[in-house]
Amino acid sequence: MTNAVTFTRALADDTRWRIVRLVMDHALCVCELADILGMPQSSVSSHVQVIRKAGLLESEKCEKWTYFRITRQYLPLVRSIVRHFAEGALDTNDATKAAERLSERENSCCPGPKRLATRRKAKATP
Repeated sequence: MTNAVTFTRALADDTRWRIVRLVMDHALCVCELADILGMPQSSVSSHVQVIRKAGLLESEKCEKWTYFRITRQYLPLVRSIVRHFAEGALDTNDATKAAERLSERENSCCPGPKRLATRRKAKATP
């Protein structure tokens, strides 16, 4: 369990919030996140580590890549935050880039996760 300050600090940055939104339903590696966000892998990795240290991410190592996704424990809370704030929705540009990047996964350097491969279905908002 993480404390509230560490948890909220992990969400209190535009880039980290974008990462959280991207890994809610799909497990992604740092190089995939970097491509989607248009940022250097080192910067994305630093942001991922803040989110991971807050306890929000589960991970799976596949060969030399590590895939990240929001932990089941925090998924309902994060979804609630997304529903509550209109700006919590995944940016259309990020969503488009993520879909494109995931469609290229078979032919990319990243083998894709095995245990975290199942896509989570987003719950319908009331």
